Amino acid sequence: MPQRVCFALDLVDDAELIAAYERAHAPGAAWPEVMQGIRAKGFLDMEIWRVADRLFMVATVADDFPRMISAAEREIDARWESEMDRFQVPLQSSDRGQKWAPMKRIFSLSEQSDQPNES
Repeated sequence: MPQRVCFALDLVDDAELIAAYERAHAPGAAWPEVMQGIRAKGFLDMEIWRVADRLFMVATVADDFPRMISAAEREIDARWESEMDRFQVPLQSSDRGQKWAPMKRIFSLSEQSDQPNES
């Protein structure tokens, strides 16, 4: 069964760089090979949201995520990531070498009771 995963990352706080980052992610702007690699890793859907210089990635992934990808796909992914490095600032909580920090869900409306709290 697919699951949702979320990640966070900061951008360099520079309006021109942020605009360039958004252009690099506009429909049709990302390299087709990168899109193929993302799907090969097990991403079924992905959105990136921005507020100021903070990014949030919300993704639906396959049960077997993350999947291994081919050497050719890893090379293309590394080239894309290298291109994006000038825009991105990993969060301090990120593991060494991991730009996108995994987020932990702490609230779900569907899991809440509509009954008044009697505390």
